[in-house]
Amino acid sequence: MTTLQAPLSLEGSAAFPGTPEIAEPVVVRRIGRILLSILLIAASALILAFCVLHAYIAWKLSHPDVAALASNPMAAKNLAYSDVTFPSADGRSILSGWWIPAESGQSVVLSHGYGANREESWVPMYDLADMLHQKGYNVLMFDYGFANHRHPMPATGGRLESQQLLGAIQFAKQQGSDQLIVWGFSMGAGTALQAALHQAPVDGMILDSTFLPNEDTLYFNLEQSKLKLPKYISMQMIRWFLPIVGGTSLDQIPAAAAQHTSFDFPILLIHGTADNKAPAYLSENVAHAQKNPNSGLWIVKGAIHEMIYRTRTKEYNARIDAFLGEVQAAWFAKYVKSSVVSV
Repeated sequence: MTTLQAPLSLEGSAAFPGTPEIAEPVVVRRIGRILLSILLIAASALILAFCVLHAYIAWKLSHPDVAALASNPMAAKNLAYSDVTFPSADGRSILSGWWIPAESGQSVVLSHGYGANREESWVPMYDLADMLHQKGYNVLMFDYGFANHRHPMPATGGRLESQQLLGAIQFAKQQGSDQLIVWGFSMGAGTALQAALHQAPVDGMILDSTFLPNEDTLYFNLEQSKLKLPKYISMQMIRWFLPIVGGTSLDQIPAAAAQHTSFDFPILLIHGTADNKAPAYLSENVAHAQKNPNSGLWIVKGAIHEMIYRTRTKEYNARIDAFLGEVQAAWFAKYVKSSVVSV
């Protein structure tokens, strides 16, 4: 008797027992892991790029590009001068400059801005030195440490530069200067205010386009670039990187004290409303804090950073002449008073 068996059905998963099958959820999980890895790599790359960008910004703030000297007082204005060197007040650095002598005890120390050297041609510094010399002033033009090509130092927003300026003032005093004025531009003006916080022995200051570094003013400059960076995160990162790449933190720069301290000597503040590097409220704050009757504020509508002398030369010179006369009169009155007391 023959027994017939029905063939196995080809339908269903049981058709070939033991054959492995890739479940759909496993494939989805694998794709998800790959996508997550890609996202993590991309996010890490973006975070790294963001950090590198801010490290670079902090580095450039601390190490500005400064041109080499192109001329000298004799070549530029036929002014006799001496090459001089002197130490900063804290002894950390040796500064170099030009001493342009005159037959008087009146001297002006010119304090150049950030990213420039003692020539600061756009101001223009040689023209000011010539004008001052014609009025009978000795003039000291010098380079801050960050402008020294042989032994460059980081720019510190005025922290170390104020000590360098105090060294320049001491040098001018040693040359027989009885009456001394500091004339500063941009961060050179902000540095002068920081030196004043250290009791700088001066009889007056002229401060043009004053700049003081803090979170607001640094971000104000970042906004002028094409980069649209979030203020809080960017400034926190710059705060973190600055001490690493430049040795100075924003907390070490007395920007608030410089703006709100009343100084004994008169200050003439000059600022333009269209300044895109140093907001005019800096000079307004300083002016508001002053109590000396000879202090003054000249706000020039539409003027840009450090270009007021070039665009308003006649009025600029007139205001400088008036201020220098007031400083001289105040100094003479104090000299007479001290002479009478000593007698």
